Amino acid sequence: MPEKSFVHVDRLPGSTAAARKAASRAAADGELVAVRRGLYYRGKQTRYGMTTPRVEEVAREVLGTRGVGPAGYSAARSWGVTTQIPPVWHVATLRPVEMIAGVKQHARRNLARADLNEKEIALLELLRAPEVYIETGWADFVTKVRDAVRTGKIREGALRSAVASEHNAAVRTNFERLENTALVSTA
Repeated sequence: MPEKSFVHVDRLPGSTAAARKAASRAAADGELVAVRRGLYYRGKQTRYGMTTPRVEEVAREVLGTRGVGPAGYSAARSWGVTTQIPPVWHVATLRPVEMIAGVKQHARRNLARADLNEKEIALLELLRAPEVYIETGWADFVTKVRDAVRTGKIREGALRSAVASEHNAAVRTNFERLENTALVSTA
């Protein structure tokens, strides 16, 4: 396995027991780092030992990327609108899984989010309570979102479709506020 890659025991060749034992031996020998049951990581070997994955990388590996993105202050950090550093990585997901160390999962039942990228989901999460998370001010946030639209990091049409299905009224109201500040084209 290449450096900085995850190893899923259920994807290894051989019987389940043999794969589990091989991964366990590799971890004991310092060739892999145990991340959680059935998941290992091959980091870079340093003189201090094997590097470990970042919490965000583990969450993406376990949860996938479809309909998953930062929430709360983690979303605000991804947009660069806060100086707060959350003690755990907050993530919005369509299907929560068993606990992931260092990750707080927030279940969102809007299936339209499945087609959004991480940056778009972070935007929706910020719109839940912008007065709490956006400490640089609304005008700065609008500028950052305009730039993201212009560079293609977020897609207006996909956002508009997802917002229409959002259960949280604040998201719909604040998205309308974005549209009224000429953020999003009225196409």
